[in-house]
Amino acid sequence: MKTVFLTLIMSGLVLTASAQQKPDTIVVELAKTSRVIFTIKDRKDLPTLRQYDFQALFTDILNKIDNTPVVLQRDTVTEPAENKREYEIVTWDSDDDENWQKERKSSYSRRTRHSINFDLGMNNYLNEGKFPDENNELYTVRPWGSWYVAINSIQHTHVKGKLFLEWGAGINWYNFKFQHDNILMTKDENGVIFTADDRDVDYVKSKLTASYLTASLIPVFDFGGRGSKPRFWDSYGSKFRFGLGPYASYRIGSHSKLVYENGDKTKEKDYDNFYLNTFRYGLRLQLGIQSTDFFFNYDLNELFSTKPNNPKLNAFSFGIIF
Repeated sequence: MKTVFLTLIMSGLVLTASAQQKPDTIVVELAKTSRVIFTIKDRKDLPTLRQYDFQALFTDILNKIDNTPVVLQRDTVTEPAENKREYEIVTWDSDDDENWQKERKSSYSRRTRHSINFDLGMNNYLNEGKFPDENNELYTVRPWGSWYVAINSIQHTHVKGKLFLEWGAGINWYNFKFQHDNILMTKDENGVIFTADDRDVDYVKSKLTASYLTASLIPVFDFGGRGSKPRFWDSYGSKFRFGLGPYASYRIGSHSKLVYENGDKTKEKDYDNFYLNTFRYGLRLQLGIQSTDFFFNYDLNELFSTKPNNPKLNAFSFGIIF
């Protein structure tokens, strides 16, 4: 069973290595003190590696290890398969193992790694520090249904110690679902206008949607030393981590939508800028524990431009990072 297990591992490593963009060393931990190190220096070796009889190869290796004392040494072994190849068995004592672990950890933590992150949460805004529903404004937002969605390409770069940088760019959407389902948005030279539609129909919802291209730079202190969080569905993970940093966004689209039923369901969309600011910028807070990460974004500039009738709204969003 041991040799079959090792054969499956090595076959998987060959396939993994073939997907790499550049040479790399793959380390597979086995049991408590054993590991397999697989290094590919040239992708041209892959066709030859696929011809190896790994079961016979590992049978020979394990037989060799059974008779080898655990001290630092190198032995040459000839592979018994049809294509004769030579390889080395390297064993080490506990001191060398400790040093190897330190070197591996140091090398691993310095790497810049990439991930695709998804933000899913809710958004709202404040009117001069207060929620608009305190004054029953027509642009009051209904929290459930006002979704914030983002797709981000993030690089994780180790700086020093527990400090990492998460930097990258992505696209995100603000969806502000109004508390009242019959809100119409229009504008004139003085700013955006919110009015209640009084047609004799059954209103379903009304909302404002805006999409942005966003770049961010978030210093993160990771007390687990990973530099990037595991996937949300993983059972493992590093310890507590937090980060705070700036982001800047460029608006690429916006529209209002009114949905009502009058025999048939009707959707009215108005593609307009509604005096929304072209640029937005703010601060992003990230908190994580194990495999779960949360975010909180706050726009430091106002959602709308400085027109006399435009409400002074600062948008914010919060949710989970997948």
